[in-house]
Amino acid sequence: MLSQELYASSSQPRVLIVEDDRLIGEAFRMLLQDEGFSATHVVSGNEALLALQHSPPQVMLLDLLLPDMHGQALLEQIQQQNIPVTVVVVTSETSATSAVDAMHAGAFDYLVKPVDENRLVTTMCNALERQVMQQRLEQFHLLQPLDQFQGFIGKSLAMQAVYRMIESAAASQASVFVSGESGTGKELCADAIHQLSSRHARPMVSINCAAIPRELLESELFGHTKGAFTGATSERKGAAAAANGGTLFFDEICDMDLDLQAKLLRFIQSKHFRRVGSDRDEITDVRFICATNRDPMTEIRAGRFREDLYYRLHVLPIALPPLRQRGNDIVMLAQHFLRRYAQEENKRFNGFSADAERALLTYPWPGNVRELQNLLHKLVVMQDGGVIDAEQIQLPPVDINMFSGDEGTDVQQQDSGAKPEGHDIASGTIRPLWLEEKEIIERAIALCDGNVIDAAKQLGISDSTIYRKRAKWSKQESSG
Repeated sequence: MLSQELYASSSQPRVLIVEDDRLIGEAFRMLLQDEGFSATHVVSGNEALLALQHSPPQVMLLDLLLPDMHGQALLEQIQQQNIPVTVVVVTSETSATSAVDAMHAGAFDYLVKPVDENRLVTTMCNALERQVMQQRLEQFHLLQPLDQFQGFIGKSLAMQAVYRMIESAAASQASVFVSGESGTGKELCADAIHQLSSRHARPMVSINCAAIPRELLESELFGHTKGAFTGATSERKGAAAAANGGTLFFDEICDMDLDLQAKLLRFIQSKHFRRVGSDRDEITDVRFICATNRDPMTEIRAGRFREDLYYRLHVLPIALPPLRQRGNDIVMLAQHFLRRYAQEENKRFNGFSADAERALLTYPWPGNVRELQNLLHKLVVMQDGGVIDAEQIQLPPVDINMFSGDEGTDVQQQDSGAKPEGHDIASGTIRPLWLEEKEIIERAIALCDGNVIDAAKQLGISDSTIYRKRAKWSKQESSG
């Protein structure tokens, strides 16, 4: 059944079922109505479009194989028209490509027929929770932008959205899946969610799945009994018991061994666990947050990460932007670290020169905020004080091809006379037109602090054109 919070926040939530098989569609409708949804069933894409334009539901359950159009085309029209609906795809197509295409086109999740009833209800509730959270996020435009939030520093639009997502996630008990490159602040995000939640008085226990040896990770998570293995000289309580009443944070979750993933799935479903060497179940009450710098769908397709575990954990997703997409936040962060380390080293600095700020803004920061922090610490230690200029920064060379096609990247080579390979006539190379177009549009978005609408106005195109092109670029990149 729907949680009281979800039910109250969305009255009786409305779902549109788009399924050409009338028996299946009616079965879905009755099941969801029993769970508290107000469900409507249509049998074609055109009927769905009419319903969406007349009165958009919060959630849509969409079959891909429709008699008058493919569900992918309907997804693209929803994106182009900016219809505020969260889409869950259900299909008999079992290929990974169709699922990935649907996700790139804006689907929240996908299910493969025949659909387990419990899985369907859980997924629809997750989709509704996401829609409610998005509606709350839309209100952030009316609020005064925050310069700082729970340890984060930055006032770019991308970070304002992250702050609101953290606030919304903190109010829920659902699992949170934090993604982002190394150094973007995933652990800081988890801590912020915990500190703002009703569990803040209890501990948050972190497990780094990449740092702990595989043979010890189960003991770290569940604990062990005396004599359970060589070296287990006494009984030990694990993270699951230590975090009782609080939050359990799995960093780099995609690095967890497959055998332990199965045990973690059972633990998430039942809240029961066994210490290594024990035959007795114990129970604990924890909220799950996990993070990864990998693409979980890639890990699933490669057989390294369980799909069922992913869907248990991926309820409230939060994607942290890389530093190179955060515009002037880079200078704001640099100034913060400069003040902090100058105070620690008892030195006096007077900020950055204009050339130094330009150098900071045009460097791609592959190590993200962590790399910037380390650079500023080194600068303060090595310099006597005064104004930091570009020559003192000494940024390392970076292969700009690493970031070609990266959203919001504005990367320039350190040699002012050099040009990117795609624009060097002497090199004799020609890049595809869509890559050139992508670079121009994403650079405009970066210069507008991630605001797609402002970037579209500057470029003289509609924002829906940008969203449509982004979906197309994702397909072209995934196809190689």
